Amino acid sequence: MITLFSYPELYGLEDNNPYGLKVFAFLKLCGLPFEHRHILDTKSAPRGQLPYVTDGQESIGDSDAIIAYLKRQYGLAIDDALTRIQHDLSFLIGRALDDLYWVMSYSRWSDPRFWPVFKDAFLAAHPGITPDSLDAARQYNFERYRYQGIGRFETGEVYARGIADLQVISNLLGDSEFLFGAQPAGIDASVYGFVANIFFYDIDTPLKQFVLTQPELVRHCRAIRAAIARSA
Repeated sequence: MITLFSYPELYGLEDNNPYGLKVFAFLKLCGLPFEHRHILDTKSAPRGQLPYVTDGQESIGDSDAIIAYLKRQYGLAIDDALTRIQHDLSFLIGRALDDLYWVMSYSRWSDPRFWPVFKDAFLAAHPGITPDSLDAARQYNFERYRYQGIGRFETGEVYARGIADLQVISNLLGDSEFLFGAQPAGIDASVYGFVANIFFYDIDTPLKQFVLTQPELVRHCRAIRAAIARSA
């Protein structure tokens, strides 16, 4: 049995981290049975970070490595119909999402306009988590942002990066529910993991304000959410 270990839920989403939600959505879209365990302690994770999965004696960390393993192990056909160009485009979209991650994280943990809302929502949803532990996590993230580089930008410049990432994905979607046809591909799970963690949050960041102006992103997010619900 596959077990997915990821961060806790928030705002009705199965993971408040886009990478964990990406893997969750991928498993659901592929119809693979799995157990979902929400944790915060990363000491048992093979890369010291979430998400990770166990499958028998295997333990795999990193969302891309997890998805590659699942495709090999279970012969998943979700991306078999993609052309070479579509595979390459999926790779590039994934890299744009990696860039967007830092802006999303910054909006929750660093921006003083939105940190109190995020903190209060997290504590209300998970009363076992202490305010001090979240404050410590915030200080840790400040260091991450500085070393990664996003913490050295002005606030407006930070959000401009994330909005540029979202705009490209919106452009690629066009009038389609999914990126490459009538059925979702693996990259659709990835996009959902990120956009859902903006769209469904009751936090009015510049990223959410932008998503709400893009019917392509909203349509995609709702379509993947509906596909996940049908697989339950």
